[in-house]
Amino acid sequence: MRIRSLRLSVITSAVTLLCLTGTGQAQAAAGPYTALGDSYSSGVGTRTYYSDSGSCYRGPQAFPVQVAARLGAPLTFVACSGAKVPDVLNQLGGLNTSTAFVTVSVGGNDAGFADVITRCALPWPWTCTTQINNANNYIRNTLPGALDNLYTQIRAKAPNATVAVVGYPRLFNGQECNALARISPSEQTALNNTADLLATTIGGRAAAHGFRFVDVRTAFTGHAVCDNVEWLNGLSNPVLESYHPNPAGQTAGYTPLVASALGAVPAQA
Repeated sequence: MRIRSLRLSVITSAVTLLCLTGTGQAQAAAGPYTALGDSYSSGVGTRTYYSDSGSCYRGPQAFPVQVAARLGAPLTFVACSGAKVPDVLNQLGGLNTSTAFVTVSVGGNDAGFADVITRCALPWPWTCTTQINNANNYIRNTLPGALDNLYTQIRAKAPNATVAVVGYPRLFNGQECNALARISPSEQTALNNTADLLATTIGGRAAAHGFRFVDVRTAFTGHAVCDNVEWLNGLSNPVLESYHPNPAGQTAGYTPLVASALGAVPAQA
């Protein structure tokens, strides 16, 4: 009986030690996470916002909040609706050598994408070919230099951080389902091509700086505006919510990809 009790005691102690070790690893707090960027990071489109976020429209369903929970990381949430590259440069104040994770989404506002879509939504005889061409020229010729400067500053201020640059989805599937927003199939194709140009440009500059690029275009395929299961709002009331990820887009589209890029444990684990 004494031998059996001794064996049982040893086994129990070993199991306890393993469990404590595993629990310690699973619950170890991650380093600080800072979420920079524009409305796609702040959570515009989800319709629920923190009362103190003002015109930045930061919300609890935005992917940074969900990713921080998966990482177990304290979040500095400074992404703001309408932000362009110069605005994001002003969001860098909290970065330092202790920052462990950074995400940033920016570039769409710099290219005037919202204004382009607004123009495309006007009824005939208005067209938006000129506006699309202007946006494409900006993305090709001016945006890369602006992103290079931003990414250099991020790395200088957060030299030890894992940085994920977060892209934008294609918005349209070629169908017209919003009676008040007349965006023709050909205009939708052109706008999706601009989204592709924006993705390749942002992704290329991110790679040049050793950052991880989160390309969400494939994830959102089949969930565009007018699809049966939309992850993106079409024309909405209020207009601010239009053409942004809805709660499903943030939760099922962005969050898993961003979390994976930052090395978070999958939710099901």
